[in-house]
Amino acid sequence: MIFDVTEQDFEAQVVDRSRTMPVVVDFWAEWCGPCRQLTPVLEQAVTARKGKIALAKLDTDRNPSISQAFGIQGIPAVKAFKDGRIAAEFTGAQPRAQVDRFLDGLVPSEAETLAAVGDEASLRKALELEPNRADALVPLARLLHARGEDDEALELLDRAPGDFGGAGLASRIKLQQAGTPDLGDAFAALDAGDHERALDLLIAALPSADGAKDEIRKVVVGVLDELGVEHPLARDARRRLAAALY
Repeated sequence: MIFDVTEQDFEAQVVDRSRTMPVVVDFWAEWCGPCRQLTPVLEQAVTARKGKIALAKLDTDRNPSISQAFGIQGIPAVKAFKDGRIAAEFTGAQPRAQVDRFLDGLVPSEAETLAAVGDEASLRKALELEPNRADALVPLARLLHARGEDDEALELLDRAPGDFGGAGLASRIKLQQAGTPDLGDAFAALDAGDHERALDLLIAALPSADGAKDEIRKVVVGVLDELGVEHPLARDARRRLAAALY
């Protein structure tokens, strides 16, 4: 999708459209030699992506207000919009290989798309393409754990060491395999989506947890990561977790 854009329709054609697909804006002018080199390269590269990216071409001489608003000091200038804001940019004519890398960074990979689908077949296919994607490893491990296939789940989670949710799930599996007492109700609450009760029970278990304390902490941190930093439950639980540990 390639089109011209002006100050009058920039908001709708670029900003609003970028909420559903990446939109690359080519800031150019008739007198600009490097622009005449870059624009065909952009057009060919965008066309090759078969509708996954839109290219909007804006004449800076005829649309000075937009150029000023985005701080255009030299052309050609290229700015990519995603979700209503600038996601990437470059200035000056670039070779096709560099343009391809720029555009590829805007479009989800096949593995990312499959991971977002979320069913077991899609997750496994995503991992065939990119074996260490945490956004596929952890959801697949959750599916396996739910049906009792914990050994394979742990093998997957070992490949996602930096993911708090994955570390929390691995610790939960280890605690269950060890038969750690007094955590059954907490895990049942987690499975039921009752995060508040689960956090209350897990944090309450910490003072008497002895050797299991660090594993319980990881489960709590995993739940907090799932909730997000701004969730009111998470803010309160972090404070109580620190008090229970220290």
